Amino acid sequence: MERSRIAVAGASGLIGGALVRSLTADGHEVVRLVRRAARSEDEVRWDPEGQYVDAAGLTGCVAVVNLAGAGIGDHRWTDEYKRTLRDSRVLGTAALAEAVASLPEPPRVFVSGSAIGYYGETGERAVDEDAPPGDGFLPSLCVEWEEAAAAAQEAGVRTVFARTGLVVAREGGAWGRLFPLFRAGLGGRMGDGRQYWSFIALHDEVAAIRHLIDDEAASGPFNLTAPQPLTNREITAAMGRVLHRPTLFPVPAGALRLVLGEMAGDVLGSARVLPTRLLESGFSFAFPTIDEALRAALEG
Repeated sequence: MERSRIAVAGASGLIGGALVRSLTADGHEVVRLVRRAARSEDEVRWDPEGQYVDAAGLTGCVAVVNLAGAGIGDHRWTDEYKRTLRDSRVLGTAALAEAVASLPEPPRVFVSGSAIGYYGETGERAVDEDAPPGDGFLPSLCVEWEEAAAAAQEAGVRTVFARTGLVVAREGGAWGRLFPLFRAGLGGRMGDGRQYWSFIALHDEVAAIRHLIDDEAASGPFNLTAPQPLTNREITAAMGRVLHRPTLFPVPAGALRLVLGEMAGDVLGSARVLPTRLLESGFSFAFPTIDEALRAALEG
């Protein structure tokens, strides 16, 4: 891509921060959406829950990337926090989509975050972008999240939904919690370990988002997951191999449910998700296997 002006919401998060660093390193002008008063030309004020965006600050952007949202694993899923999870995604996405649609010259593409939670529990059944949404809180949240981008789509802006899997990174996300446990020799499979985890290296997550920005034929949902999802038991073994630590202490399902509440269903559940459309679009993974993704995270 030629050097361009690109807006990023959620720039302080794990994925957003890595995306901003990647774009900036290649000479792009990155505009970060912030929840306080803008202090420089590379900041734009917005209030996701209040559905306000200073749309004028998006002028000249060829792409708007929305990665904002409260952390799925940051708190127990009380009714109040579930509202926070929903509002931070659905209201924020709607506000950005409407701001994009209001511009005299809209950006070429609106990349809106989503998640493989869209598919719910899949067991051993592999699913791709053609699969319908599953049942439960996360699938219904993801459906609302994607529907909130309607204003951008109706305005003719190419709209992409990045349905992200479990991001393998040293800090942040699920692996930000797993690495310290496994390093201490306290890691082990979760429940029976038969549930599938659809992972992606942080490097590949960022590369995939940039690929979807550049690919003018890309629109609709794309699963951002490595080509071969693995069971929790297989990933546990890989963690032991890469970190040279024993993995002797399985975490009982009952204990997870006691500690995590409703969120334990997401940890114990199985999501065998394939990146069919991403591969068909010509994307090439730099770290397709779990061992490669783990080593990349540790070296990054």
